[in-house]
Amino acid sequence: MLRTPLAAALLLAASPATFAQDAATDLDRVVVSASTSRIPNSEAALPNTITVIDQVELQQQLAVTQDISQVLANLIPAFSPPRQKMTSSGESVRGRQPLYMVDGVPQSTPLRDGARDAHTIDPAMIERIEVIHGANALQGIGASGGIINIITKRAPREDGESFHEVTVGASTAMPDEDDGTGYRASYLFGTKQGAFDFVGGLSYAQEGLYYDADGNSIAPEPVQGDLMDANSRNLFAKGDWAIDDQRRLQLTANHYRLEGEGHYAVVDGDYELGIPATATRGDQPLEPPQNESSSASLDYRDHDLAGGQFQAQLFWTRFEGRYGSNAYVDFFNTGSDEIWYDQSQINAEKLGGKFTWSRGYIADLPLRLTLGLDLIRDETEQRQLASDLGWVPPTTYQSISPLLQAEYRLGPVLLTGGLRHERAKLEVDDFVTLPQYGTQSVEGGSPDFSETLPNFGVVWEATRALKFYASYAEGYSVADIGRVLRAVDEPGQSVDTLVSLSPVIADNRELGLDYDDGRWLVHLAAYRSDSDFGSRLAFNTATGSYEVKREATEIEGFEGSVGFQLNDAARLGVAYAQADGRYDSNADGRLDSDLPGANISPDRMTAYWQHQWLPNLSTRVQASHAEDREFETRGVVDSRFEGYTTFDLQANVGLPVGTLALGIENLFDRQYIHYSSQIRPSDEDYFAGRGRVFSASWSHRF
Repeated sequence: MLRTPLAAALLLAASPATFAQDAATDLDRVVVSASTSRIPNSEAALPNTITVIDQVELQQQLAVTQDISQVLANLIPAFSPPRQKMTSSGESVRGRQPLYMVDGVPQSTPLRDGARDAHTIDPAMIERIEVIHGANALQGIGASGGIINIITKRAPREDGESFHEVTVGASTAMPDEDDGTGYRASYLFGTKQGAFDFVGGLSYAQEGLYYDADGNSIAPEPVQGDLMDANSRNLFAKGDWAIDDQRRLQLTANHYRLEGEGHYAVVDGDYELGIPATATRGDQPLEPPQNESSSASLDYRDHDLAGGQFQAQLFWTRFEGRYGSNAYVDFFNTGSDEIWYDQSQINAEKLGGKFTWSRGYIADLPLRLTLGLDLIRDETEQRQLASDLGWVPPTTYQSISPLLQAEYRLGPVLLTGGLRHERAKLEVDDFVTLPQYGTQSVEGGSPDFSETLPNFGVVWEATRALKFYASYAEGYSVADIGRVLRAVDEPGQSVDTLVSLSPVIADNRELGLDYDDGRWLVHLAAYRSDSDFGSRLAFNTATGSYEVKREATEIEGFEGSVGFQLNDAARLGVAYAQADGRYDSNADGRLDSDLPGANISPDRMTAYWQHQWLPNLSTRVQASHAEDREFETRGVVDSRFEGYTTFDLQANVGLPVGTLALGIENLFDRQYIHYSSQIRPSDEDYFAGRGRVFSASWSHRF
């Protein structure tokens, strides 16, 4: 895993990498992909923080868990504790929501945030993950907490090479439970023949029921969806054509489906008594939750266009997120006490394009300029499936965004700066709300907005090993527009006058340093992120759901990590992230209350020890700790979180044929309640975390 400074807007970092995962002491320059950075082949260490999870470290984590959210939390303490569910609601980076991408293609549904962004591709198809910390406008809408770019597998690099890669694995609760076993298998094929290369694969996984450390079954998430009692399948293909030495064309397609099986119902827990909810055999009233995500992208790269490098990406995505059933009393608002079961589905489709041209040594000066243009059209709706009624009306978001970025070097000092201008328009036709909101007729509209989002920074390379940096960047997102529109319960409303549709602008200021002398690797950063008109999720106990509140918010925090190479075989590391968030609860201009847990994570620490015992045997022990926290509203404590610490063990064993990966999650079988369950009162959603889980997988590339 690599942490290094990175530009807060259009950026690419190539800085000394962390110690190699095979325990070698030589350090390599790591180049962040253009799909993350927007700037090709820059070797500047620029002012922000990035974490790169490479293939070796990713495989270590996947030996313990197949949940990408948990992989991120295990390695990045600024990432909130994972929910171990299909939903990623409440999962954040530095207290704000990140933008998930796959090869630069956005996975979010910002117009009606379905919180399923982390589960649109199988881990078997992933080469590495690049994470930019902090708000920025690098990729447009949605990166108020940063960017998580998932990079897919690549073909062989040498002409004439081919590979087949087979992986089979299983996991089970410890002690073993008959219904607590999961299975998975994947196959990948890659080849490079002359000007053409190809990589493709397919996977299938089946998850059993989860159990906590007390041996009790864990309740499923009946509405938002669950990773347990579910199956997933993925079909992936990527082909590349080298037109000539300077130009390449790449086509990528991916289809992923994650579907609950609905074999279990919830036995409510007791929030007040601390008794977690459990599962019991029983069919759900309607269809179980499901994710279905399809995407295609066409990438073109020209390394010598007008003296610079040009890259273009056209992409299409379609997302269908089905949610579990809810029981409604008098759903049709007729005065009846009849119970009606219904479930909703979010349908979202995106078309977009990204175009970037970058050239260095402008006018023979140490100056690089990057020009870009982004286009996107996003169409989203949410429907109730049983009644066939619209919940969120068809909503279209269109934007055009030119951008300019510059970097200039003065000896050991690098100056960066840039602008992104966002022009966006929202279109909503007249619609009628659900009967539960009074069947209100809402006049459609087409509100628009334009924002110019600056960034600037400086890096001082004090010595070959030590760098200091400072940066300012603005990122933006929109509040959950669908949640606002569907909840209109007063007559005479118009889309054009709903002020909650205004974008959320997050200002991110950061100071940091990086030290790397080949044995010690240190990263320290302090940041402040504020929004004059932010977006906060508040839990409504009457409706049992979250509502969007627009208020001034401010988050301040610190991140630090230290890695130390003991010798050629052993390495230790520790990382810590602390954040405090406040908001203005009564619009009096004072930040008087703590941001609740649905918006910000507890302070977290991670640590690890990995050791290469033999050429074919290595282990990694890691710990994750979340600290206790209280949340106050105008000085009154209204919720508390009791922290917890878990340990994982991973081992990699080289066999005569293939490699055996072994993992034990929650090694000491710690009983705990999820962070998200502790910070809101709900008997149904009071979930315990997984107890001890043993996983084993065998893989072979030939």
